[in-house]
Amino acid sequence: MLLVIAAKPLFLLGEVIITSGANALMRDGKLDANQLINRHISGDWGDMCEDDIESNNDAVTHGDRIMSSYLTSSSQKVWIITEYDRSVTTILLPDEY
Repeated sequence: MLLVIAAKPLFLLGEVIITSGANALMRDGKLDANQLINRHISGDWGDMCEDDIESNNDAVTHGDRIMSSYLTSSSQKVWIITEYDRSVTTILLPDEY
């Protein structure tokens, strides 16, 4: 998977990993991983509640885990999780957590 970062990131991603379920959606043209990664690193957390949005905003500054949730064009939920130490970012389906 080739990532194209379009925005100045708020944080580092580390190694980007995509799970088999998310990869299948990408292969089927139902998931644009670049678009979602760009939303994630720019602070667009997707479909998160206010408490989770606030936690993510704090995590950008304080180095905690960051999680975003997005709906694909086929209404499939996809999560993106960047670990607290910014070593790994995972793109996954909720049932793969």
